[in-house]
Amino acid sequence: MRLPNSAHTSRPWRIHELTGDFRLEDVWELPTPGGPDDFPRLVQLIASTDPAQASRAAHALWAIRWKVGELLGWDDPDVGPGSTVPTLRDRLPADLRDGPSGPASDELPFTPLYLTDDEWAVEIVNRTVHGVLHLGWVSDATGHYRGQMAVLVKRNGLLGAAYMAAIGPFRHLIVYPRMMQKMASDWWARRSDAPTPAPAH
Repeated sequence: MRLPNSAHTSRPWRIHELTGDFRLEDVWELPTPGGPDDFPRLVQLIASTDPAQASRAAHALWAIRWKVGELLGWDDPDVGPGSTVPTLRDRLPADLRDGPSGPASDELPFTPLYLTDDEWAVEIVNRTVHGVLHLGWVSDATGHYRGQMAVLVKRNGLLGAAYMAAIGPFRHLIVYPRMMQKMASDWWARRSDAPTPAPAH
């Protein structure tokens, strides 16, 4: 379920220290109910999930995106974090920089930034945007926990602005709803799994 921006901005996340010049695009409540110690399992789930497999429509959209990016050079290595665009790891305070960064995604070109007991942030840099995917683990008034996801973006000029405007309807109508359905299925399927190992630095 999509949430108001205040669901992200009102919480004392460490990510706020890094993304003052980014725009908050979306905040989503994730279908991942759990207990206070289940956040590492959510991190591993997201890191291993391929959103293109959520549905045929999502697969087609991702395939088009990667093909267009290949043809136009949007994802060339020389535009990754730390090349033409500084990585947000350069902004990390010492405690986050020296702590764990979390797992690398198996399916998407995100670079881990930091991992805490209730936050995980990863970034992606290409010729269209500098983006951050932020996961949080939140509790409600009854003591139940769930995941929350925020997407923050800094557009790269007119190309980035046009790109974000073009993909907006597809993200909200196809990509995210199908991704949430798959995430819920995968979350419940893994409920009996053994505890995940501690992430490497």
